[in-house]
Amino acid sequence: MPNPLYDSLFGIHAGKTTPFLHLQDGSVISHSDFLEKAARLAHVLTEIGLEPGDRLAAQLQKSPEALALYAACVQAGVIFLPLNTAYTADEVTYFIENSGARCVVCDDKSADDLKPIADRLGARLETMNADGGGSLTDQAASMPASFDTVSRASDDLAAFLYTSGTTGRSKGAMLTQDNLLSNALTLGDFWKFTSDDVLLHALPIFHTHGLFVATNVILATGGSMIFLPKFDLDAMIDLMPKATTMMGVPTFYTRLLDDARFTKDLTAHMRLFVSGSAPLLAETHVQFEKRTGHRILERYGMTETNMNTSNPYDGDRRAGTVGFPLPGVELKITDPATGKTLPHGDVGQIEVRGPNVFKGYWQMPEKTAAELREDGFFITGDLGKLDDDGYVHIVGRNKDLIISGGYNIYPKEIELVLDEQPGVLESAVIGVPHADFGETVLGLIVPEHGASLDLEAIGEACKASLARFKHPRKLIEVEDLPRNTMGKVQKNVLRDTYRDVFLPVDT
Repeated sequence: MPNPLYDSLFGIHAGKTTPFLHLQDGSVISHSDFLEKAARLAHVLTEIGLEPGDRLAAQLQKSPEALALYAACVQAGVIFLPLNTAYTADEVTYFIENSGARCVVCDDKSADDLKPIADRLGARLETMNADGGGSLTDQAASMPASFDTVSRASDDLAAFLYTSGTTGRSKGAMLTQDNLLSNALTLGDFWKFTSDDVLLHALPIFHTHGLFVATNVILATGGSMIFLPKFDLDAMIDLMPKATTMMGVPTFYTRLLDDARFTKDLTAHMRLFVSGSAPLLAETHVQFEKRTGHRILERYGMTETNMNTSNPYDGDRRAGTVGFPLPGVELKITDPATGKTLPHGDVGQIEVRGPNVFKGYWQMPEKTAAELREDGFFITGDLGKLDDDGYVHIVGRNKDLIISGGYNIYPKEIELVLDEQPGVLESAVIGVPHADFGETVLGLIVPEHGASLDLEAIGEACKASLARFKHPRKLIEVEDLPRNTMGKVQKNVLRDTYRDVFLPVDT
């Protein structure tokens, strides 16, 4: 029975004993072994009552079993909802409730916190640990090694990814089978991946970059991955000679450049380095090429669209640009007020259309209508321009979303925590440039009249309430916040004022 995403990414490898995952301990999992893991898990999902179209929320450490759970969901027709491992129980509650997830999978350490939440929301809770153990894998051990793949159409939903805006609650982006498959096939072809490629994979798999770009491209093209639990500088340098390609966020590249072992000889056999999820500083481009002779390929995507543009594989990879629209993707720059297409060189909002563009926001028809036009163009919320050669330049965002190390951060959520602290009158949270993370979080706090702020205590309050990647890297006390004539805080002024706080000083 047809299931386009499973058939094209997983089913094509049935019976293959060629390597798929190279693990840090030196062991190897073949395509065939991986598919058996997925099939056994798919049996468990159906045994516990999940049906096609049901949602499964997974907050898991990176492991082969966690990746097999994604494959199992695709094979069983279950909608996969990966969650950042840094989210607190309070944050996870919203995602479970909003998505209507019927099953929540977490590690044993989180089970005590999440079990009462899952029970209250009518979701079943199972466990899966980084070492492969847990209730879900225990049940899978006795299941058959093959599973009759559930029939799905290309327009059926395959995944939810939650994305933060600058106002309101997180939105569940509904991604179809074709959204994921079309992008994987396009990127595999555009970046010239083959079955001979070995991808050095140190990205998380709860995020578009690590799961739906890196992993899906390798699956679509039959290559293999050196599957690291996380970015580890020593492991990256040790294992790079066994790889041909790498995908990373800017932090990966700045950390490599800071190590004298990272040399031209070490990278001589590498075919491609790709960067995304956050802007790569021009200086990093220059240093990387000078050190290795390789020019990093930068691309542009979003949770709602997967990848939209890429610098060319063959041709001029220009620092400060994200290249051209991918084959099959239309991109235009429009006037935010009128929607009229602007000429090259003019800055406006970026809109994209193509098979990669999501179906809409889960249970948010008004948000969907506001950002996804009837003609299929998605208003990305990013501001950009096209130069005379057709390269896309991202010049900012017409929202205040912060992207730090590839993670989306919603400023209002942090501001609410700051505003609750003793002595705080108001706050503003902005993203400012950072050499490692592209951007990082800066909190500006106005004290109540006569109050003495304890910035250290306020920082600890943020740590208790928010995931680590949302913690302000620095808090600064200010007398007031700049406002326009309508009383709105001018965050653009704040970003200009504090843009150099974390950048290195030339000496």
